[in-house]
Amino acid sequence: MTDTATVSPRRVLGFWPALALVVGNLIGSGIYLLPATLAPLGANALIGWGVTIVGAMALAFVFARLAAKLPCAGGPYAFADAAFGPVVGFAVAWSYWILIWAGNGAVAIAVVSALSVPFPALTGGAPAFTTALVLIWALVAVNIRGVALAGRIQLVTAILKLAPLAAIILVAFWLLLRDGGAAIASNPPVPIGAGAVAGAVALTFWGFLGVESATVPADRVKDAARIVPLVTLLGTALAGAVYVLVAGAIALMMPAEMVAASPAPLAEFLGRSWGAGALLIVAVFAAISALGTLNGFILLQGEMPWAMARGGVFPAWFGKESRRGTPARAHLVSGVLVTIVMALNYTGSTGALFAEIATISLAAGMLAYFVSALAALKLLADDRAVAFAAVVAAGFVLWMIYGLGLRANLWGLALLALGLPVFLWVRRARLRSAAIA
Repeated sequence: MTDTATVSPRRVLGFWPALALVVGNLIGSGIYLLPATLAPLGANALIGWGVTIVGAMALAFVFARLAAKLPCAGGPYAFADAAFGPVVGFAVAWSYWILIWAGNGAVAIAVVSALSVPFPALTGGAPAFTTALVLIWALVAVNIRGVALAGRIQLVTAILKLAPLAAIILVAFWLLLRDGGAAIASNPPVPIGAGAVAGAVALTFWGFLGVESATVPADRVKDAARIVPLVTLLGTALAGAVYVLVAGAIALMMPAEMVAASPAPLAEFLGRSWGAGALLIVAVFAAISALGTLNGFILLQGEMPWAMARGGVFPAWFGKESRRGTPARAHLVSGVLVTIVMALNYTGSTGALFAEIATISLAAGMLAYFVSALAALKLLADDRAVAFAAVVAAGFVLWMIYGLGLRANLWGLALLALGLPVFLWVRRARLRSAAIA
C-alpha cells in the first residue's frame, strides 16, 4: 500500500472541524424523519436505539484504534488494504464510494424537502431538481476550493443543527419538571419482540452512517493519530446521546398516533409550547442539518477515489491534485455520479427506483464496516478490548446485512462486481508499466 500519509496534502483540519465532520455526518435529516417511522413500534424503538448505539460505539472504537495505528487517507480502504491486501482494499473502497455518492442524492433531496416548507414551490419538479443540483455543485466547488473552507462550513452547520435538538431536550425537561408524570403521554402498550427490535435497529442505523468520517481524510487532519480517534469516539457518543434524548422525548411525551401521522413530529412537539411558527423554524434548521451532512459526505466522496488512486488500485488520473491540494478530479466525477442519481429520482417514473438504489447502496456499503472490523482483529490482535469491540461490530453489521433482505444484498453484490473490470484494468496497466520500466 502506498503510504498516503507521506504524500503530504495540507493538514488543515483541527479538532473542532474534525469533530464537526463526524457529528455533522451522523446527525442529518434522519432524526427529523425517524420518530414518525418508529412510532408504531413503541418501546421496541427505544430498545432499537439502544442496540444501535452499542453497535455504533463498537464500530467507533474499532475505527478509532485503527486510525491511531494507521492515520492515513482512505479510512476503511486503508485498513482493509493493510490487513488483507489490494484486492480486498479495492472492494472495500469501491463499496464505500458507492454508499457515499448514491446516498448524497438522498441527502440533497432531504435538504430541498425541508426547504419546501417555507418555499412551497420546491415541493417537486424542475424547481426542486434545479435547487438540489445547485446545492450539490456549490458544495463540490467548496470542497475543491479547499478542505479548510469545507471544514469551517461543517463547523457552522454542526452548531446550528444542534440548536432545535437542544431546544427539544430542554423543553422536555421543563415539561417533566412542571407537570411530572402528567407530561408522559398515555400510549397503548406495544408488545416487545425480537423482530420488532430488529426492525427498529435497521431503521435507526441510518442515523449512524458516517461513524468513520474522520478516518477518510485523516491525512488532512492535524495530529491525526491523536485527533481522529478522539473525534470518532466523541462524535459518535454525542450523536447517540442526542438521538436517545430527542427520540425518547418524542416517543414518551406525544401520542404515538399523532407522531406516526405527522410529517414533522419535532415541529409538532415544539409547537405545543411555541405555537404554529415552530414548523417553519424547525424546517429551516432541518435544511441546515441536511446541508451540513451533504457537505461532509461530499468531502468524503472526493477523498475516497483520491486515496484509491494513491494506493494504486484506481486510475492514477483520480490521484492528481489541484493547486490548492484538493482532489478536484475525484470531486468532479463524484459530482457527476450524484447528478445522475438525482436525475433518476426527479424523473417521476423512477422515484421508486431511486428508493431501491439507496437501499442497495447501503447493502453494498456494509462491506466496508464488516471488513474494517475484521481488519482490527488482524492488525490489533494483541489488544483484547479492540478484539471484543470488533467481534461485536462484526456481528452487528452481519445482523444489518440480514435485515436489508436478499434482494438488496444481491443488487449490492452486483454493484460491487461492476468494480472488478476497473480493478483488473488498473492492475494490468500497472504491470505493463512495471514491465516497460
